[in-house]
Amino acid sequence: MKKIIKIPLLLLIFVLILVVVAVVVFVKIKKNAPPSLGSTAISHDEQFGGVYINCTIDDFNKLGFAYGDSVNVSFSNGYTINDIPYYNGYYVDEGELLLLAYPKYNYIKVGYNYGDDLWKVADISRTDRVSIVLNEKGKYIKNQQANDMQYSNEQGDTPDEQFGNFRNVKVGNIKENVLYRSASPIDNVINRSEVVDKLINEAKIQYVINLADDYANIENCLHTKSFNSPYYKSLYNSDKVIALSMNMQYKSDEFSVTLSTGLTAMAKNEGPYLIHCVEGKDRTGFVCMVLEALSGASYQEIVNDYMLTYKNYYGITEESSSDIYKIIKERNIDHMLRYMCGLDKDADLSDVNYSEKAEEYLKSIGMTDYYILKLKTNLTH
Repeated sequence: MKKIIKIPLLLLIFVLILVVVAVVVFVKIKKNAPPSLGSTAISHDEQFGGVYINCTIDDFNKLGFAYGDSVNVSFSNGYTINDIPYYNGYYVDEGELLLLAYPKYNYIKVGYNYGDDLWKVADISRTDRVSIVLNEKGKYIKNQQANDMQYSNEQGDTPDEQFGNFRNVKVGNIKENVLYRSASPIDNVINRSEVVDKLINEAKIQYVINLADDYANIENCLHTKSFNSPYYKSLYNSDKVIALSMNMQYKSDEFSVTLSTGLTAMAKNEGPYLIHCVEGKDRTGFVCMVLEALSGASYQEIVNDYMLTYKNYYGITEESSSDIYKIIKERNIDHMLRYMCGLDKDADLSDVNYSEKAEEYLKSIGMTDYYILKLKTNLTH
């Protein structure tokens, strides 16, 4: 017969007290621990560069992270990034890193703003994973608050041209009604394609440079039940749309080769022309900047056209939001202009021969003298 070991009551009570204390301490430590995302799968953002993290924006924020926080990011291959901001927009300078929760993305993303491809820089593979931990709560909150910009995809009383970010580009020596830019008339992800399609029909657009999509994406859009852009479809069926599927790494060789191809095709066709991406903001902004510079536009004309997009989407003007206007201008279009012109980071932009610099840039990315001249002739007086 087995002996029954009796545990003194006082000892049992003591053990139970220890267990309760341990649980309380554990819960308290866990509660006070900084927010973190454990080892999580990743994927490559091949179009824009960077690393998508397999965690939705909502799920990530539920962990305790907030826009304006500073975070540390660690990849399983040993590559680490410390003290980068977590924003819901690209609120960092060109070439700087951030953790991004852009509203139209499904997942959070870490990468450079207008810079290199982090996936390649960090030598990441598809089997690698990532972990994120809070570095400092609210370290960048002032910049987040100053730049937090959202726009509505509901038109309401907004005029068609403003809602579709649609306009006739009339700067420098560009002929009237020959060059237009807009949000996408084909991809309805921001609910503007039908409005823009009506506008490009009225403008009698004859050739489209689609910076966002490849031909497979266009075919998918054409066959969705909600598709309602018949004019764009007629241009596409007439081989009057070139699909470039460009990234926004405008310093990359891939971007340069693709842009050269697109502008050469533009030179071979008659206008009026339309240039668009999805929002008609970033890629469209860069390409229009080059064409405006080539056509003799001044610095201020180029800036005014670029910044009109921020008025259309966010209501930001130099008069109404001078600080934010200045930040966006310096962070985006000024950087683009300096790159195109081959100037240093802080070089003065007020006294530059932009037409000459644009020609030099187009030659450097592979366009021939003949097609640069043809393009300029097609656009200008």
